[in-house]
Amino acid sequence: MDSGIITIMLPLALAIIMIGLGLELTPKDFARVSKHPKAVLVALFCQLVLLVGIAFVICKVLNLPPLLAVGLMLLAASPGGSTANLFSYLFKGDIALNITLTAINSVIAAFTLPLIVNFAIQYFMQDGQHVSMQFSKILQVFSIILIPVCIGMLIRHYAPSFTKKLNKPLRIFSVVFLVLIIVGAIAKERAHILEYLTQVGLATVIFCICSLMIGYFVPRLLGINSAQARACAFEIGIHNSTLAMTIALTVMASTTIAMPAAVYSIFMYIFAAIFGTLLNRFAPSVQTSTEQA
Repeated sequence: MDSGIITIMLPLALAIIMIGLGLELTPKDFARVSKHPKAVLVALFCQLVLLVGIAFVICKVLNLPPLLAVGLMLLAASPGGSTANLFSYLFKGDIALNITLTAINSVIAAFTLPLIVNFAIQYFMQDGQHVSMQFSKILQVFSIILIPVCIGMLIRHYAPSFTKKLNKPLRIFSVVFLVLIIVGAIAKERAHILEYLTQVGLATVIFCICSLMIGYFVPRLLGINSAQARACAFEIGIHNSTLAMTIALTVMASTTIAMPAAVYSIFMYIFAAIFGTLLNRFAPSVQTSTEQA
C-alpha cells in the first residue's frame, strides 16, 4: 500500500467507521450495565481473559512466526465488531445487551489493547525488534478507538435526525472499507500469501470457533439465559478485524501483523452464520426484558 494511504487514509477511514459505531450508542447503553452486571462481567471475562489466553496457547502450540503471533494477539485484544448486533438480531440474541457490550468494549479496549499487544511483542519478538508500541503509539490507539466513538455519540445526541441519515451510508462504507483493506493487505503480501494462509489459516479458524463457543457456552454454564448468551457469543466471536488491521498497518507499520486479522475476516462471518443457525435449531431461545431496554 502507498505510505500516504496507510498513514493518513486508513486512520481517517477507521475514524469514520468508529464515529458510525458511536452513532449507535447512548449513555443509557453504559448505564444498562447496572441492570445486568453478571452478563456483562462474564462476557468481558471471556473476551479479555479466556480468549486472550486461548490466542496465546494457539500461538505457542502451532508455533506461529513472531509477527503472526503478535497479529493474532492483536486480533484477540480487539473489541467486538458492530456487525455483532446484526447477527444477534438474526439469531435471536439480546440486542440491547449487544449494544451495551459494544459500548463498554469500545472504552476498555482503548486501555487493554495496547497492554496485550505490548505483552505479545515482548514475549514473541526478540527484544521487541521490528515492531513496538511505545507511549506515543498507545495514545494513538487510544485516539483511534475512543475519540471517534465519543464524537459519534455527541452527533447522535445533538443531531438525531442527521444521525438517521448517516447510519446506512456509514454501514455501507464500513463493509466496503473492510473489503478494500483486506484486498490491499493481501495484494501487498501476494508473494507470501499462500505461506501466510498455511501458517495462520488453521490458527484463525480455531480462534474463530473458540470465540463463538466460549462466548455462548461459558455464559450458559454460569446461568445466563440463552438470548443473553447468544449476544455474548456474537459480541465475542465477531472481532473488529478492521480495527486490528488498521492498527497493524499504521501504528505498527507491519503488513505481516495484519495478516491474521485479514484471514480471520474471511472466515468469521461464515462461522458466525453457521453457529447461529445451529443455535436456532438446537438451543432454546429465551427473550428477555433487556431487548426492550
